Amino acid sequence: MTTPPALLIAGHGTRDEAGAEAFRAFVRELGRRHPELPVAGGFIELSPPPLGDAVAELVERGVRRFAAVPLMLVSAGHAKGDIPAALSREKERHPGITYTYGRPLGPHPALLRVLERRLAEAVDPAWDPAEVTVLLVGRGSTDPDANAEVFKAARLLWEGRGYAGVETAFVSLAQPDVPGGLDRCVRLGARRVVVLPYFLFTGILPDRVRHQTEEWAAAHPEAEVRSADVIGPEPELLDLVWERYEEAVGGDLRMNCDSCVYRIALPGFEDKVGLPQQPHFHPDDDGDHHHGHHHGHGHAHSHAH
Repeated sequence: MTTPPALLIAGHGTRDEAGAEAFRAFVRELGRRHPELPVAGGFIELSPPPLGDAVAELVERGVRRFAAVPLMLVSAGHAKGDIPAALSREKERHPGITYTYGRPLGPHPALLRVLERRLAEAVDPAWDPAEVTVLLVGRGSTDPDANAEVFKAARLLWEGRGYAGVETAFVSLAQPDVPGGLDRCVRLGARRVVVLPYFLFTGILPDRVRHQTEEWAAAHPEAEVRSADVIGPEPELLDLVWERYEEAVGGDLRMNCDSCVYRIALPGFEDKVGLPQQPHFHPDDDGDHHHGHHHGHGHAHSHAH
């Protein structure tokens, strides 16, 4: 019987220790759920362990093949470039390993169900959904394709659930920001708004979303504003990561390249087409740093490894 490939979880990293520990606990839980294969996880920046350590851990356990799943909601620069570049570097550090690369998590019906639960927890049970406007707040990116994915998640969340509307905002790098998104909700007639963070775990940015929401609400007493919680390590998330693993192992990958800034000359981003991708420098990664320059591998969406 062929040994199944190991599972490598790639996270972004956060300066918030509780958020970093939530990721590490999530990886441990995946390992408990799937004792039949090695499971490891690491970050590309900001918090330990670095992705290189996670790969080294797998190699030390005798792993030669693994599937890497980005623990990210949207396919922004980290999922498109940074992680594939880091994996390419690890292939140079550990000759003989092979890997496949999975796709980001959202928007998936399972995550939409969790978001719906988070909304239900935040609203007053007496509120009519038809009188509630939701503001879905994403991380924000310089990649227009990634920002568009948050809008897609908002639309899918709106469909069939009876809310007055689901608007979109971002906490960094993209407009509208949180106050601007709340202003927009009010201009559209909203009197009851639930701010819903589109984040997997707690961290600096979700905290900023809540803080900015509280500041805006204090200045606008005419509107009733509630804050919902992040998605969290729910069973649906564990199941979805496993689904992405099985896709990667089975070759059933449907990465969106139609509006990718590295393939298509989008207005204002023409200079990004065809750019080679480089891994992040992780301060805790004590490997051979001259491998950190990633030349000639092109765009990460070519799934040939």
